[in-house]
Amino acid sequence: MKWVTWDQAIVVAVASGALVIVLRRLPRTRVRSSIISACTEVSLLSVLYAIWRLARVLPLDRPEGAIERARDINQLQQDLFFPSELSLQHFVLDHQWLAQATNFYYAILHIPALVIFLIWLFIRHRDMYSHWRNCLAILTGACLVIRFIRVAPPRFLPDLGYVDLATRFGLSVYGPVGTGVSDQFAAMPSIHVGWAAVVSFGIVSASTSRWRWIFLGHLMLTMIAVSATGNHWWLDGIVAIVLLVMALCIERRIRDKIHMSKNIRLGI
Repeated sequence: MKWVTWDQAIVVAVASGALVIVLRRLPRTRVRSSIISACTEVSLLSVLYAIWRLARVLPLDRPEGAIERARDINQLQQDLFFPSELSLQHFVLDHQWLAQATNFYYAILHIPALVIFLIWLFIRHRDMYSHWRNCLAILTGACLVIRFIRVAPPRFLPDLGYVDLATRFGLSVYGPVGTGVSDQFAAMPSIHVGWAAVVSFGIVSASTSRWRWIFLGHLMLTMIAVSATGNHWWLDGIVAIVLLVMALCIERRIRDKIHMSKNIRLGI
């Protein structure tokens, strides 16, 4: 699998920023304002994406301690009576169509779903867009920091019976260690689950449709996919969701403080 590279994202960011500068010199119209807002967000998100991809090239793809921590997580989950990822993986492998669908869901849908969500939010619920964009940035930043603690995914423990579905059905986002889109030993926390939680919770929060609860299924399916493919432990996803909740609280507190400061300056 090949995704947009960090340097391509920077090109998009610069081009979008340049377009904003040009448009600001033109007469004010509603269309101009809308385009400026959209280009500003494209530029900002492109920079954030570039940072995420740049973190991939840091010299961190090393196994020191990763396997041992994976075994510790596996033991902790057993002590907490978590259901086994291995049983889920065996069930999926018993049905080839389901294994292929699960592998496709893991490899393909997380970024397009996030992009579509952000576009929908920007167009339909502009008042809530910045809130969820900020939470996404905080969550992703926290994941990038925690990745310095190396943790191997279940597929690196074949002695326990785990397999890598991508080696059987293709669509691998990793390849050999040190290559691929994502970091091999950054299983904790699962950014797949974190981004899926942003999409699911964001839709439920922003939409008023009675059908909005259906989109919680995206988070549930992602949790299943990351575990069944052997790419994450249950705790990887749980930690990602906890980080999102913390990001929501942090963003809300910062927003309240900014609002309070404005009121003080205005004498309200």
